[in-house]
Amino acid sequence: MKILRSSIFRAVCAIITGILLINNPDSTVRWITIAIGLMFLVSGVISCATYFVARKNAVGSEVYDADGRLLVSVRPPFPIVGIGSILLGLTLAVIPDVFVTSLMYVLGALIILGAINQFMVLLGAKRMFRVPVWFWVCPSVILITGVFVLVKPMETAALPMLIIGWCLLFYGLTECINSVKIYKETKKFKEIMKNE
Repeated sequence: MKILRSSIFRAVCAIITGILLINNPDSTVRWITIAIGLMFLVSGVISCATYFVARKNAVGSEVYDADGRLLVSVRPPFPIVGIGSILLGLTLAVIPDVFVTSLMYVLGALIILGAINQFMVLLGAKRMFRVPVWFWVCPSVILITGVFVLVKPMETAALPMLIIGWCLLFYGLTECINSVKIYKETKKFKEIMKNE
């Protein structure tokens, strides 16, 4: 449940950031940069804290199938996005003026990390249950958008910020949906394993 709350909190931070960027694409000034930095910092700290608590409380048991392949590991995945969020949040909150001009590159890179994280979570979930195709489409679109913003920078910051804003909003919504679905399916899988 704690991991679910962490994912949903990270998704809500992404949604809020996306809305801020959509509403103010051409005026991404100092206060928006600081606010974004603080949201990423808090999200990263919560994600990392949740990881360490879950790892400390994890039982060393793992579930294997008849062929010896690992189905379920109780150990939580390392919080790559959480650490990236902490570093980005600290940098944006402490020295925002440096990043106002290059914020689209940083957010583009963070979107790519978020998409990679969603792929990793889906690969882990695929071991327990069938993951529908449309679950893979969302992180693919997010990844392509992040790469596009990094590879093809635009002259004005307004358009990339608008694109990144929508992408963060999309990422946040898919993160919420994926987290809830994976939590429910994992709970079902654990119940089935308990009853056998």
